[in-house]
Amino acid sequence: MKIAFTAPMKPLDHPLPSGDRTMGRLIVRALEHAGHEVEVATTFRSWCRDGGEAQQAGIRRRALAEADKIERDWTDRGNRPDLFLTYHLYHKAPDWIGPALADRFGLPYAVVEASRAPKRQTGDWSLGFAAADEALLRADAVAAIQNADAECLRAVVSPEKLQVLLPFLDEAPFQSASDVPKPLTALPLKLLAVGMFRDDVKTRSYELLAQALAQLQNDAWRLTIVGDGPNRDHVLALFPPERVDWLGAVAPDHLPPVYARHDLVVWPALREAFGFVFLEAQAAGVGVIAGDTFGVPDIVENGVTGLLSPEGDADAFAANMKRVLEEPAMADRLGHAARGHIAEHHSLAGGAARLDAFIKKAVRNHAARQDADTA
Repeated sequence: MKIAFTAPMKPLDHPLPSGDRTMGRLIVRALEHAGHEVEVATTFRSWCRDGGEAQQAGIRRRALAEADKIERDWTDRGNRPDLFLTYHLYHKAPDWIGPALADRFGLPYAVVEASRAPKRQTGDWSLGFAAADEALLRADAVAAIQNADAECLRAVVSPEKLQVLLPFLDEAPFQSASDVPKPLTALPLKLLAVGMFRDDVKTRSYELLAQALAQLQNDAWRLTIVGDGPNRDHVLALFPPERVDWLGAVAPDHLPPVYARHDLVVWPALREAFGFVFLEAQAAGVGVIAGDTFGVPDIVENGVTGLLSPEGDADAFAANMKRVLEEPAMADRLGHAARGHIAEHHSLAGGAARLDAFIKKAVRNHAARQDADTA
């Protein structure tokens, strides 16, 4: 199947790394793995930091002009796709391009990773919220990547169109890195935190991690931090320098061995959709200490592959780290279970199979809708 793809939240060629960009690239890889031909129809980015009707109306005008341009190109090349797929759609990143082209060419339209915040129906984000809802209503299939998002989507997406499509990754390089034998976990625990130093929930997660570790200052641990960004000085100042190794930003290809040589990944994941770092850590055979946020419990099995604490609770987060400090062998058990968990539930091959079934459902739903319209 020939699939036209766009990612209005963060295009695949965006220069800043993030879990969102990684997941978008993996979706393309998985579709190609399943035998489909994927073409990025546009790198137009509809996301904006601040709301307001005038700003969103301007983005809509530019988006529709981009749709006109793509329509001409497809027509000139005789290159009509079989389906239009949009990755990550919500009120801050609505999709005006996909629905417009799907209507003009009579295509099935599908959305992977949609979320909906009803409180944004009025106010500064009302135009973006309405546009996102219109795209969801037009879609022939919609996938949330966590159960919490799916619950919010049920108000606008019918049951036959909606499903949860759990995130996945290419586990091979992480599992290869963890194939290198390492000794059983012993004190001091080798902890790892991976996250950019952005002025948002990333920095707040580092602040909470620092609060939790401050309660464990008399315990045996050492922390490695992977990340960089505008809040570098603030973030690094949160931690005792004599107990921290800062690696800066590490290229994705170089991350697997970094994970594999640590005992635990520790990350509060404040307000994160699911935390791609937890997939990577578990694939490398490393258990996690995490906040019980949104989709985190969908990918981390509490008590089996990691230990989850209530979101934002520094005391509970510290208590979970203390459990492993008191019983280091727990880190080995969590890591062993984590590697198997990823292979069974979040592999690239598994994601490809689920995506393949999802887009085929979109095609079936589109055909059924056409039949109903002509009946």
